[in-house]
Amino acid sequence: MKKHLGIGLGLLVLFLVFTVLVEYVDVKPIGRQGTDVGFASVNEDFHNFFGESKTIYKVTEIVGYIGIAAAGIFAVIGLLQLIKRKSLWKVDKDILLLGGLYAVLLVCYILFEKILINYRPPFCAEDALEASYPSSHTLMLLGIMASTVMQVLYRLKDSKLRVFCSSLCGVIALVVIIGRAVCGVHWFTDIIGGLLLSAALSWIYYAVAFAAKKEEKSES
Repeated sequence: MKKHLGIGLGLLVLFLVFTVLVEYVDVKPIGRQGTDVGFASVNEDFHNFFGESKTIYKVTEIVGYIGIAAAGIFAVIGLLQLIKRKSLWKVDKDILLLGGLYAVLLVCYILFEKILINYRPPFCAEDALEASYPSSHTLMLLGIMASTVMQVLYRLKDSKLRVFCSSLCGVIALVVIIGRAVCGVHWFTDIIGGLLLSAALSWIYYAVAFAAKKEEKSES
C-alpha cells in the first residue's frame, strides 16, 4: 500500500510542479483576446499543427458522457448495498472510497474553473474567455475510467468479460484524451495537467481501496 500511495502522492507533487511551470515558463499572449498562456511556443506549435475540428470536439463530448455514465453504475451499486444492508458503513469500502474519488474529481473540476491558469485557445472563432487548465474532460474521464477498470478487475470473475470491459474503458479514455488534444479546444499542456492530476488521484484510490486488501490476503 505504501508503495502505491507514494507513487500517487509523487504524481500529485509532479502535477503541482508542472502547474507552477505552466504559470511562469514561456508565457506569451497567445490565448483568446490576447490572454497569457504558459509554454506558449510548444502549445502554439501543437495547436497550429493539428488545427481545429468541431466534429472531433463533438465526438469527445458524446463519448465523454458515455464514460461518465459508468460512475452512475457504481452509484447504483452503492445505493443497493445501502438499502440492503441498512447502514452506510456496511457498504463495501472500495465503493465508499470510489464515491470519495468522484467527489474529489468534482471538487477539482469546480476549483480549476475558478482558478484561471491558462485560457482556452481561440477555438473556432469563439470569443468567450474560459479556464483551460487542466483539461476537465481529461481529468474526469481518466479518473472515472481508471477506477472503473479497477472495479472490473476486482468484481468480475469471467476473464473474457473483464478483458472486454477493461478494453472498452481504455478505448473511451483514449478517444477523449487524444480527441481533446487534437481538436483545438485545449492547449497541449492542459491535457498533460489533466493526465497528471487524474493519474495521481486514481493511484491514491487504488492504494487505499485495493492495495491494502491484496496485502492482507498475501499475509493470510
